[in-house]
Amino acid sequence: MSVCTRRIITGELSSPIARYHIPVTKLPAVRSPDYLSSTSVHHFISNTRRPTSIASRSTRTKFYVIAAAESTGVFRRRGRDGGENGKWRRRRRCAVGDQVVEINENRKSSNRRAEVAVAATATVVLGVGNRVLYKLALVPLKNYPFFLAQLATFGYVLVYFSILYVRYHTGKVTDEMLSLPKIPYVAVGLLEALAAASGMAAGAILSGATIPILSQSFLVWQLLLSFIFLGRRYSLNQLFGCFLVSVGVIVTVASGSSAGSLMDGGVFWSLLMIVSFLLQAADTVLKEVIFLDAAKRLKGGNVDLFVVNSFGSAYQAVFICLLLPFLSKLWGVPFTQLPNYLRDGAACFLNIGTLSSGCAGAPLLPLLFIIVNMGYNISLLHLLKISSAVLSCLASTVSVPISVFLFTLPLPYLGVASSLPPGFISGAIILVIGMLVYTWRPSSRLNNQEVDCHC
Repeated sequence: MSVCTRRIITGELSSPIARYHIPVTKLPAVRSPDYLSSTSVHHFISNTRRPTSIASRSTRTKFYVIAAAESTGVFRRRGRDGGENGKWRRRRRCAVGDQVVEINENRKSSNRRAEVAVAATATVVLGVGNRVLYKLALVPLKNYPFFLAQLATFGYVLVYFSILYVRYHTGKVTDEMLSLPKIPYVAVGLLEALAAASGMAAGAILSGATIPILSQSFLVWQLLLSFIFLGRRYSLNQLFGCFLVSVGVIVTVASGSSAGSLMDGGVFWSLLMIVSFLLQAADTVLKEVIFLDAAKRLKGGNVDLFVVNSFGSAYQAVFICLLLPFLSKLWGVPFTQLPNYLRDGAACFLNIGTLSSGCAGAPLLPLLFIIVNMGYNISLLHLLKISSAVLSCLASTVSVPISVFLFTLPLPYLGVASSLPPGFISGAIILVIGMLVYTWRPSSRLNNQEVDCHC
């Protein structure tokens, strides 16, 4: 059999599957096509430890398989009469036995980007609705905010497990998913309960303008924790983009507040609020760890997000019950009077009885908030599942200035609309630039690397 050498220009092809590819000796060896350049070249890939690669071609569709220790790829060049001569398209290759299975990586990555974009948009829209409807829900329940918080917490457990029950009987949730270790869900519930408790304690003291500014520490914690526990490495444009997003939100919110109002509350409560956002960031990173670990345990499968939501919410409700004496005191409700408070709150929520005189808008507005808040949490978890904790955080952050703008409109039940902060436009521009910088990627053209193709 004759031996020939041909040059194929490739880019870096990383694929975890390639580490388990079949030996190159099992791939069919064929002569290189005659329409490629006849220039003989040597094999050279700088700073790598990959072995010399080989090329294989199918006779009809003219596919070239590049096999390496940690990188594989399939490059297709259309036939002479098929048009687009000279164009090479990158494809992923998975070898099974003596056969090579190809996947159109361009189409796959394009579909994934579209899915992430749709999920991120839905998260932003629902995040805006969540903030606006929470403000509206507190109009009829202005004297019972603690009741609304507990209604949402324990109501979610009932709704999530009902959805989980239906999905289990339709086959979308399997026994293997339900048999995954429960300790991570316990940790999720504990983190969410502690985050809620510390956030409530600090929020009762700090001014309204201070909390959105301190909430930008959430993004910093996300970057740091994902770097430590997930091994994520972020490029300079991603870090700079996150910085611009945070600056944009701070400029948008802080421009309408005096310096004195931002310093109200003291250092301790500000630090406690930052700790609250640390716990929330740890919660989201832990959920991402759960999804990654489940993919390994399920041999490439994905755990249904309602499994994570249901058990996480259940354990959160358990820890909230343990913290009720402390939480009720934070809201100014003595624990001994909590049953009467919850009963009066339920009467106002249902808009019945003698307490319904000041509850106009109930139960419609509180129910709308609970439904949208539930959809927002599901959308946020779905975005985290298909992308990352940092991207889900950015999508949530973008909803802040949009909500600020909506509160300047004449919304029902809110009375006189607030004025637009002086720095809103400049802050929004900085935020948009930050998002563009974060999502910017260098050109995906193939790098000039030379690979020997022995056939």
